[in-house]
Amino acid sequence: MAVFRVEGGYRLHGEITPQGAKNEALQILCATLLTEERVVVHNIPRILDVMQLIELLRAMGVEVEELADDTFAFRAKDINLDYLRSDDYQQRCRRLRGSVMMVGPLLARFGVGYVPKPGGDKIGRRRLDTHFLGFQKLGAKFDFDAAEGFFSVEADKLKGCYMLLDEASVTGTANIVMAAVLAEGTTTIYNAACEPYVQQLCRMLNRMGAKISGIASNLLTIEGVESLGGTEHTMLPDMIEVGSFIGMAAMTRSELTIKNVSYDNLGIIPAQFARMGIRFEQRGDDIYIPQQDHYSIESFIDGSIMNIADAPWPGLTPDLLSIFLVVATQAKGAVLIHQKMFESRLFFVDKLIDMGAQIILCDPHRATVIGHDHRIRLRATRMTSPDIRAGVALLIAAMSAEGVSVIQNIDQIDRGYRDIDGRLNALGAHIKRLEDC
Repeated sequence: MAVFRVEGGYRLHGEITPQGAKNEALQILCATLLTEERVVVHNIPRILDVMQLIELLRAMGVEVEELADDTFAFRAKDINLDYLRSDDYQQRCRRLRGSVMMVGPLLARFGVGYVPKPGGDKIGRRRLDTHFLGFQKLGAKFDFDAAEGFFSVEADKLKGCYMLLDEASVTGTANIVMAAVLAEGTTTIYNAACEPYVQQLCRMLNRMGAKISGIASNLLTIEGVESLGGTEHTMLPDMIEVGSFIGMAAMTRSELTIKNVSYDNLGIIPAQFARMGIRFEQRGDDIYIPQQDHYSIESFIDGSIMNIADAPWPGLTPDLLSIFLVVATQAKGAVLIHQKMFESRLFFVDKLIDMGAQIILCDPHRATVIGHDHRIRLRATRMTSPDIRAGVALLIAAMSAEGVSVIQNIDQIDRGYRDIDGRLNALGAHIKRLEDC
């Protein structure tokens, strides 16, 4: 297994461009199953999760053509439905949580959808009830084989209905929308997720011939159509990478320009970093971060400790809380990080505590961080990446630490960040990818 050997203490300088959005890519690629016509997708991030999904689509019978490094064409004309029951299909799906979003398109177009319990980050309970409750309301018959961990849905014809989602699940909303676009009649989804990536999916589906209104709100109305056609789609830059690079610049006291960030789609992210005391400038569609030796966390108006918590869009995405937490370790002041959604996502803080960070893990969802104000550098150590986002947070910590750190299980980082070591080394970082001894 490969590891990162990170020599800390180097400041970065230059420009970096975020890759295409991972979370959008998984939705968009699954949506190509809704039509037998050609769909061309641009700005695809060549990361482990996305490339595994592309290979899974190819194994199912989708014609896949690589047009450029970040552009692929898909044509799902002849899908092998028997393959969905094969061991190979199950093994591929179990490695990839995004595979669950194939169920909606398969159900809508072919009347069947099968998927084993999907893989992904081990960050706590990640239930799929919202997905399958939505399919059932559309008229599908649901079955779960607990012994095999295998989900299946079947329907002769889906019928539109009103539904109130039990949670504003991003993947659940996307999956149900993809099923509803070919359903008979009108579907109304209340408490729908409205993240930019869901908006992107809906706009793409409309270009394919779907009739979706209410985009960017939590109330979607979908008039079912008989079939969908082909289209071209360009994915947004990854807001999680943008946030990661802002935090990285602050922790390493670097001057950095993040290019082509689609600023209008970043929502509350820039404002939350500003509350951490991090200075930056919007320059067109770029973010410029000057070198900053100190940054001070704000307090609330009444003087109480700052609380940074995740929330459904337009609130703060939970994927960035790991970054905010590690950035707080070198801030001036204190902050309470409240991870509401996942109960295991803060457990990586024990590694930061080993590095000398002042963190109190209050419970599985909350951690209080008292920053060092860069007066005391973190200590280098050996650590293991538990998931994608915590892995990058640990990489940022190692880049700011004194000495040489080793990060194991970097496949987790590669799942979400392409060539992160090469891209950061080009800015002045000292990261080596080595085989673990």
